[in-house]
Amino acid sequence: MQDSANASLLPAAAYVGIGQIKPLGATIEGPAAGGGCGTHGGDGKASCGSSGGPDDMPPDVWEKVKNHPCYSEEAHHHYARMHVAVAPACNIQCNYCNRKYDCSNESRPGVVSQKLTPEQAVKKVVAVASEIPQMTVLGVAGPGDSLANPKKTFDTFRMLQEQAPDIKLCLSTNGLALPDLVDEICKYNIDHVTITINMVDPAVGEKIYPWIFWEHKRVTGYEAARILHERQMKGLEMLTARGVLTKINSVLIPGINDEHLIEVNREVKKRGAFLHNIMPLISEAEHGTYFGLNGQRGPSAQELKAVQDACMGGANLMRHCRQCRADAVGLLGEDRSEEFTLDRIEQMEVVYDLDRRREYQDRVEAEREAQHAAKQEALAAARAIDVADDLKVLVAVATKGGGRVNEHFGHVTEFQIFEVSAGQALFVGHRRVDLYCQGGYGDDEQLPSVVRAINDCHAVLVAKIGACPRDELSQAGIEPVDQYVGEFIEKAALAWFNDYRGRIASGSIVHEDRGDAAIRQGAFTGAAAGAAA
Repeated sequence: MQDSANASLLPAAAYVGIGQIKPLGATIEGPAAGGGCGTHGGDGKASCGSSGGPDDMPPDVWEKVKNHPCYSEEAHHHYARMHVAVAPACNIQCNYCNRKYDCSNESRPGVVSQKLTPEQAVKKVVAVASEIPQMTVLGVAGPGDSLANPKKTFDTFRMLQEQAPDIKLCLSTNGLALPDLVDEICKYNIDHVTITINMVDPAVGEKIYPWIFWEHKRVTGYEAARILHERQMKGLEMLTARGVLTKINSVLIPGINDEHLIEVNREVKKRGAFLHNIMPLISEAEHGTYFGLNGQRGPSAQELKAVQDACMGGANLMRHCRQCRADAVGLLGEDRSEEFTLDRIEQMEVVYDLDRRREYQDRVEAEREAQHAAKQEALAAARAIDVADDLKVLVAVATKGGGRVNEHFGHVTEFQIFEVSAGQALFVGHRRVDLYCQGGYGDDEQLPSVVRAINDCHAVLVAKIGACPRDELSQAGIEPVDQYVGEFIEKAALAWFNDYRGRIASGSIVHEDRGDAAIRQGAFTGAAAGAAA
């Protein structure tokens, strides 16, 4: 049980306001020699990070990220990943974490349906890769810490390299054991490592981490946070020096580290981090975390976006994270793990056909190139329009993949969110929602929660929408748009935006700012999971 003294660490209700956060801008220091991508992102520019393409980074870096759905926002529309649960033990305690080993109804880090041995994990990976040829990445992300279970983690990677050499390998860690295992990471060509770094000041860290297990003993308080911080920074620097791409995960905890994450961004960029993923605290009490049980709230959608926007110009941002389970399978935003349980794999005839996988991925690349070309065409057309205003709005998009507007409103379990202006359509996040259609009929009780999730958006682009949700959205001030069915998202969003500006200019409508939105936390609902089965 957590120490009750931690209750005094919970913040008062004075949280950072959107207008209080100052952007990093030009004050950021350059990356350490040999680290990062060596480019700088100004306002609204993603530099060589998540939204970057082959023209934004060195060729060797592009080869590493082009089909990694977590390291490339564009790739996540087309390529899948999977996690294997071979690492149950953990060497630190986080106040936002509660690991579960036999849970199938929550979708968050630290949760799995069953733990695997390395042999079982490799068998599962080969089976998944034979059925999902666009699965390009295998990660060990728990349910504990990958490097607190080094033998199981590296045995899995060693065996997989022998059987499926084309699959990229990556791992996630809290960083405590990282400096001691960098050589082992490089030995197995693991060239993507995620480190969870929530602070660079132990005074902040002691509010997040009640203890660490270090040198065969439990260390608590400020000293625990100090040791963890020093090990994280050392490990990050060592990986950068060895050419390993690093992604930093940070959990935004209102009142504890929200403003401080700007400093985290600055410090990890200096040490060569490739990406920084700032994600919301999952704080619902039913997950059983210390923060959840003691009333620590998570951020609203606009609070999260404000901190992310304030970090533009620092380390490149990832905004498409889904806070996946430790046994997730499929595209980001979907989980097909129930299709590949151990008993089902035993009944499958598994044939790992490398040529078939490459042929399929070639077709994926052709579709991706078409998406990229459509995006560039739409951006060029938008920028050719001479406008003086600096209007920006958020647009929600219903998509089931491929970077297109191709999902029915009632079938959506998450919307992708784009910030659209005269010169760009920038992906800024996603919003989980409760499934509206149940058994072919709309569940009107779910509509208010869907509206709250996209309440800061001016429009929602869908393939189809029924009369009832259309009316409800319109009354809430969100325009339902279904005339861009099958179109690439950026092209559709910019086309709608140009029409929206035209209506404002003609006086037929008046632009009004939108309110905030609620971030849907935790697992998909049972109804959603059942409908997807």
